[in-house]
Amino acid sequence: MEIKSVLFIRRDNIGDLVCTTAAIRALRLKRPELKVGVIVNTYNAEVVRNNPDIDEVFVYEKGKHSSGKGRLRVLAANLGLLLRVRASGYDVAIGCGYSYSARLARYTFLTGAGIRIGFAPPGRSRRGLFYNRPVSEPPTPMHEVEAMMRLVVPLGIDGPPPNIFMRPDSGEVERAGTYLSRAGLKRGERLVAFHISSRKAVNRWPKERFRELGDMICAEFPDVKILLLWSPGGSDNPLHPGDDDRAEWIMSTMRERPVAFRTTSLAELSAAISLASMVVCCDGGAMHMAAALGKPILTVWGSTDRRRWAPWGVEHAILQKETHKAHSVHAQEAFEAFKRLYGRPA
Repeated sequence: MEIKSVLFIRRDNIGDLVCTTAAIRALRLKRPELKVGVIVNTYNAEVVRNNPDIDEVFVYEKGKHSSGKGRLRVLAANLGLLLRVRASGYDVAIGCGYSYSARLARYTFLTGAGIRIGFAPPGRSRRGLFYNRPVSEPPTPMHEVEAMMRLVVPLGIDGPPPNIFMRPDSGEVERAGTYLSRAGLKRGERLVAFHISSRKAVNRWPKERFRELGDMICAEFPDVKILLLWSPGGSDNPLHPGDDDRAEWIMSTMRERPVAFRTTSLAELSAAISLASMVVCCDGGAMHMAAALGKPILTVWGSTDRRRWAPWGVEHAILQKETHKAHSVHAQEAFEAFKRLYGRPA
């Protein structure tokens, strides 16, 4: 069968999709003549909006992200999307997930692609109805980027993974720059972005530690301005808990008030990160976005497995204690790591 088009399916969170961009780029570099499409969701779609390696983006909505639209309306919209995918006639569909998922396997089958690639269930490597080009799951823990590269091997793509990639929207970058200038950023000051949010409670660094670290940095490095970023909204939001209250506390207690940017979309967030010289954050999607934008990263972790989720392809420092709780990391430790990384701009 002659292959003319390949569809990647990534139904997970922001970081998962960012880490998949390396496999997409590897395919583009070796087979530039192929049409490349992706299926993503409304939560992570901005990650690939301006990606030059992708020709077509299909966006569906998860039921839990539907914001009261009604389950039947969401199902109908997603069925319509699947019909459009089938009408596009992709030759290959790749179910992108670190391990076997029956739901992902069924979805890959429903795209109508003649060749369907995905990780097979443990102990089963023969062709099946859903995946007719199955790939064995990673035998030992490996980075998400490397795991996704295994899924393009059946297409003749091998070798070391390229860097992950994001391209911020130029209009958003210009608007972010204007906002920062109006907020007091002076010529010659270097931005260090603090992204204070993380989905898992065990991975959240206390607001007091961010405040302490910010005070230490500003006291020793007068050319640095802290750019405060966070997931917007209240902590009681059942769909997307936010950190408005933590951000307000840090803004009001730091000795030198940071520039606060309440981003309301991934497009705004990527634009803001792109203007920073360095990023300090917890584990999460923003960390992987920063890596895809080529930024040095200082990250405080709780229970995350660094073998799978370390920042890919950039200078970084991971602070993680044996307790696997982010709050066990002290501000002074973070400051020492910051000083080792500072002076290595993107």
